[in-house]
Amino acid sequence: MIRRLLSRNPDVERLDTEGLRTEFKARYYAFKLLLNANNRALEIMADMEEALKGTRPFGMNFVSSRCTSVSASVWQMIRHLNELSPGNYEALYNRFKEIRKKINPFVKDRGRLREGPLVLILDQVERTMADLVGGKIANLAEIKNRIHLKISDGFVITACGYQRFMSYNDLQPEIDRRIQTTDIQALDELFGLSASLQQLIIGSSIPRDLEEAIQEQYGLLEEREGRGITVAMRSSALGEDAAGISFAGQYRSELNVSKENILQAYKEVVASKFSLPAMSYRLNRGIRDEDVVMCVGCLRMADAVSGGVIYSRNPVNIRDDALLINSVWGLPKSVVDGNTTPDLIWISGAEPMEIKHKEIAFKERKFVCYPDEGVCRMDLSGEDGAKESLSDEQALELADMARRLETHYGCPQDIEWALDGDGSFVILQCRPLVQASAGDFPDLMNVWEGESVLIKGGTLASPGLGSGPVFVLKKDMDVMKFPDGAVLVAAQALPRWATLLNKASAVVTEQGSIAGHLANVAREFSVPALFGVQKAMERLQNGRIITVDADGGRIFDGRVEGFLEKTVRPKNLMLGSPVYEALKGAARHIVPLTLLDPDKTSFRPGNCETFHDITRFCHEKSVHEMFRFGKDHQFPERSGKQLFVNIPMNWWILNLDDGFREEVEGKYVRLENIVSIPMLALWKGITAFPWEGPPPVDGKGLMSVMFEATRNTALVPGMRSRYADRNYFMISKNYCSLNSRFGFHLSIIETLVSERVTENYIRFQFKGGAADDQRRNKRVLFLMEILEGYGFGVEVKDDFLMAGLEDQPKENMEKSLRILGYLIIHTRQLDVIMGNDQKVRYYRSKINESIDEILSVQ
Repeated sequence: MIRRLLSRNPDVERLDTEGLRTEFKARYYAFKLLLNANNRALEIMADMEEALKGTRPFGMNFVSSRCTSVSASVWQMIRHLNELSPGNYEALYNRFKEIRKKINPFVKDRGRLREGPLVLILDQVERTMADLVGGKIANLAEIKNRIHLKISDGFVITACGYQRFMSYNDLQPEIDRRIQTTDIQALDELFGLSASLQQLIIGSSIPRDLEEAIQEQYGLLEEREGRGITVAMRSSALGEDAAGISFAGQYRSELNVSKENILQAYKEVVASKFSLPAMSYRLNRGIRDEDVVMCVGCLRMADAVSGGVIYSRNPVNIRDDALLINSVWGLPKSVVDGNTTPDLIWISGAEPMEIKHKEIAFKERKFVCYPDEGVCRMDLSGEDGAKESLSDEQALELADMARRLETHYGCPQDIEWALDGDGSFVILQCRPLVQASAGDFPDLMNVWEGESVLIKGGTLASPGLGSGPVFVLKKDMDVMKFPDGAVLVAAQALPRWATLLNKASAVVTEQGSIAGHLANVAREFSVPALFGVQKAMERLQNGRIITVDADGGRIFDGRVEGFLEKTVRPKNLMLGSPVYEALKGAARHIVPLTLLDPDKTSFRPGNCETFHDITRFCHEKSVHEMFRFGKDHQFPERSGKQLFVNIPMNWWILNLDDGFREEVEGKYVRLENIVSIPMLALWKGITAFPWEGPPPVDGKGLMSVMFEATRNTALVPGMRSRYADRNYFMISKNYCSLNSRFGFHLSIIETLVSERVTENYIRFQFKGGAADDQRRNKRVLFLMEILEGYGFGVEVKDDFLMAGLEDQPKENMEKSLRILGYLIIHTRQLDVIMGNDQKVRYYRSKINESIDEILSVQ
């Protein structure tokens, strides 16, 4: 009795209504936050998929940030779903944790603290210790201790020494922070980051134990080699000089270093880990910064009469076994830095080896170090400039050494050498040779006929063809302005220009050699390079379109017709790299969608295998919970209203916030009281043409429907089933969610349309049909073809279709929604005629004509 009286009390009713109104607003707020998190998660997944195509370089910061962001978005979706329906979806938290646990190994820092000596003498080093001393020093020790060729005496500051230096100054957390806050895809930001990180390292202190270990080994080296010696401080980073990943010229070497300067020089070399070329190289090759531990070799300076590089095979023709020597007076630095044209000596690979060809250059300058002065400089060569820097006997001796090294390592080698004052050769560096296949274009003469040749000549440094506008580099800051696809033109083939190789279509320089660091990296990146082109800076003007034929030593005016068909697409250097594999491994637990059909019993939290599955589940259930709220609470002002229209179908509308012009009393709402932009656009498509009923069915189509009905009793007319017509709109002024059951067909549309282009999106899902699997599958392909023709992105799996559109202006979104409104009405039951090609063509033509008419109406 009291309860009945209270229920009739207007004040009690008002309080109950206000409470329900407040609760619903909170739920709708959670619903909108869930949708926002869903959109963010899907955008991140799409970004990860795009990155895995290998169309752009990315670093570990990209991998970790995307994994962190998508994790946060998915967790927010779970939280907001549980706010919509407390206690019903707690199991999602456990699935989330289990999936995240599978992702963590791919993004967590896999660096480990190493145990071992801070410094080692080369006599103690073995090839198997590359993870302690770096590949460069491990190879040199192998050459000395196993092959018994001469190298410079010295010691190495190990990976343990590097980690001691970094941890003593707590550098890694600050480095990580600066990298994470920088857009490393922007060259100007990468330049600023590089400078700041190098300054950070150079300004740090060396711990006392590491300082004492270095000074002790330097003293012992003096005892062996003589007082007052100087050393070359050379990078030996982990991964450097590996097969296919040379890091050629990307790190710093400090020459002629005295005892007083050795600690400062050590920091300079360590800091070069973050030089612009090195960071750019790692980014383009997919190498994690944390995987690069900088070991530093301290080797007695060679008293070089001459020096250079020898390749045990032809670097630009994998089929040629000839050896190639590049030689200059003084140290080989001027060869590898590309600022001197060296002598070239070709030696036959067949036994007995003999000199096939020589090109003796005029070597105007030589790079010389002066121990007493503590400096190195380029000096004039004087009368020696025109002389051979190697005798024939010395060249053949060097070739024999190169073949011994190739035999030992089992692959062609790239060897840096110096001829000491006593006439003996010293091996300064040895690494696997980066070889490229020679350009093989037998029909190109037809392509070149009638084309204007601007320049002939030059030395092939990296094979291939490249075309684009000329960009002349004169100073370092010009790097910031270099456009994608330009031809890099410079005076010298400097290693620092390697930063631009991921952008350049070709490289042309006035000086440089095939043995230079830039040539090495160009071959790695498959960028055509032509060096030694006289007066290139003067003859090639900025912006002029040219075509570079590196193999033929020719530069053509303009873009040669047929060029694109004759070029080989550059290989994707990210594939197989540590960073690429980290993203690929993490994405396996993020991107795939396996939870497709919400009508199946398997559609539950325990079957969510990926983050994408969780987003799909949360989105589907959030829509379900929003509708259930109005029903369970019998909320008269906010629960569903039936649309009052003269159409023989039931349409229910749930006004989420501001989708009605004014509040509606009673059971029905009229169309003129609806102000939802996306719903009205859909409705225009739904009502544009009256549905003419199901298409005429042939015998096979009818049998298909009858068979399916016997297989699935839910399709039998008159039976209560999940396939009964259910057409629900949830709306606000800018949002609309439509769940529609038309006969045997399920359509779901979710969309947000406003003046803010970046927020606009449409998601469309379609499934079902009365015919057999084959016809239903053909029908979704039919739909896919239509939707793709109007700019939708579409994915199909069996008879399930997902389509999307986003970031379009309001007017475009409304037109696209008209198309969807029309299609969900007029493509139902078309599955039954999908076995008849003539009928398929008829309906495709009819649908296209109708859509064109719909879009023509303002």
